[in-house]
Amino acid sequence: MTADEWLGLAATGILWLAWGCFLIVLIRNLVSVIQLAVAGWVFWSRPRPTSKLIDLWSRGVDLALPISVIAPAYNEELSITQSVRALLALEYPEHEVIVVNDGSGDQTLKQLIQDFELIPVDRPQIAQLQKTKILGVYRSQTHRNLIVVDKENGRKADAVNAGIGFAQTPLVCVIDADSIIETDGLLRAAEPFMMDEGKLMAVGGAIRVVNGCEVRGGSLQRIGIPREWLARFQVVEYLRAFLTARVANAEFNALLLISGAFGLFRRSILVEIGGYRHDTVGEDLEVVLRIHRHCRERGIPYHIGFVPEIVCWTEAPISLVGLRNQRARWQQGALETLQAHKRMIFNPRYGKIGMLMLPQLVIEDVIGPPAELIGYLVIPAAWALGILSPELALAFLALTFVFGTALSFGTLALEEAQLKRTSSARDLFKIALAAIIENFGYRQANLVFRLSGVARFLRKETGWSAVPRIGFN
Repeated sequence: MTADEWLGLAATGILWLAWGCFLIVLIRNLVSVIQLAVAGWVFWSRPRPTSKLIDLWSRGVDLALPISVIAPAYNEELSITQSVRALLALEYPEHEVIVVNDGSGDQTLKQLIQDFELIPVDRPQIAQLQKTKILGVYRSQTHRNLIVVDKENGRKADAVNAGIGFAQTPLVCVIDADSIIETDGLLRAAEPFMMDEGKLMAVGGAIRVVNGCEVRGGSLQRIGIPREWLARFQVVEYLRAFLTARVANAEFNALLLISGAFGLFRRSILVEIGGYRHDTVGEDLEVVLRIHRHCRERGIPYHIGFVPEIVCWTEAPISLVGLRNQRARWQQGALETLQAHKRMIFNPRYGKIGMLMLPQLVIEDVIGPPAELIGYLVIPAAWALGILSPELALAFLALTFVFGTALSFGTLALEEAQLKRTSSARDLFKIALAAIIENFGYRQANLVFRLSGVARFLRKETGWSAVPRIGFN
């Protein structure tokens, strides 16, 4: 083969690669447009939910099922006291808080014992789902509905399983110890269960960034915007994820993920499936997919819901190292889940989950990140070499930058029209500005971080990459 033939073959390969990257990005954006349209229709067509806590309380007090709030904690000494106080202050007829100290190496347990006057108690574990040893169980003398379980370190899934085993209520709420749920969150999450006939297995809520907000005594006093641009970009990301994708997917009973930061589950289904898996770093995605699989394989009528008015506030990483660890872990967890449930993909037995949602997850988490990253390199190179039309190069840039910004603005419109959790026009402008700027560096860095998660998956790494915390302001 001559040099010219080799060059022609290379040019053809580059052209095909450029077109492939363009089509993958196009598909991802089309899915996002459909989700935004469905979310808009859901918000505007449904009855507007009750906004006053007193009305929620009067309607739900007689029907509300008891709830155990499970908060796994690992090295949370900076925020554990405020977090627990917020959980204890939740407005709900009957709930207890089970904090699971997962072998913390700092003063988390000591802080809890001191601040809540904990004493050892003998409390039986109804179901043993965890793999590690329970070291002790404590009850607060000042708050009778606070239980603290101390155990050996086994990571979050093991800690949640331990909490499920000690729970004695029909519903369990899984929440991160470094998160703060709004006072009416439990009532809003439990409301769908009150009118349900046993089909509802789980309910998720929206997660928002607490950075920049004022927190006192474990409760949110003022909503603000993070000072750091890195955290502001994550505000935009969370809005896109929870006000479009989650709302749209839940409308068709195709929700694959309930965030580990907050979720309300029927305790019986978690016990039936054996609790959370210990061999994945993406336990929140995997457990929801396993509920889908369990119910479909056994012909159990079921539904998994999402209530955007439930707002849980969590601390976002403010350093590139923290963000890298978080995104690499999310990516690795998604790949581990896909591998564990690969027989569901394009399997009609699993309905829309197998035929639509899992293929979308493959595009989003397996093909999409490298395709977009390669596109940033290949398409400009192909245009510079004269083998790709400038129109296609501009179309790719429009898809990744202009189109992405437009989707973010659409989500901001939903937020302002429906939830109104942005306190001022000035803050809304700051978020809108972040939606534009994120396309120039932040988005590309995230793709690189996700590829590091792919590398971790291929190397079969099992370690947990921690995200540094600074505590609530």
